[in-house]
Amino acid sequence: MIQISPQMRIYVAVQSVDFRKGIDGLCSLCRNMINLDPFSGAVFVFRNRSHTSVKLLVYDGQGFWLCQKRLSKGRFRWWPGGEGQVTPLAAYELQLLLWNGNPDTARVSPLWKQLPL
Repeated sequence: MIQISPQMRIYVAVQSVDFRKGIDGLCSLCRNMINLDPFSGAVFVFRNRSHTSVKLLVYDGQGFWLCQKRLSKGRFRWWPGGEGQVTPLAAYELQLLLWNGNPDTARVSPLWKQLPL
């Protein structure tokens, strides 16, 4: 099980990726496209082209976890944008994203202080 904590570094790939890729393919994307180390313990979040599924990749010190969520109806309505290949995200924003919410319009305040990235 992956536990998302406020101290985790979370990076969201801005562009959609090919979901036929597994752990090795996504690690290669992290190294070559995003220029980040997949062994760093950070959570990497990817979205498919049709916006119906997300994958999370994280290294826990022993091996990689690859989790996927596919919506049974609809699409992920919100996805962070920005310049570059990747955007950092706070833990509470990732939780909202996984529940198909929009962190920009959600009326919640984080229960913790955001640490500098």
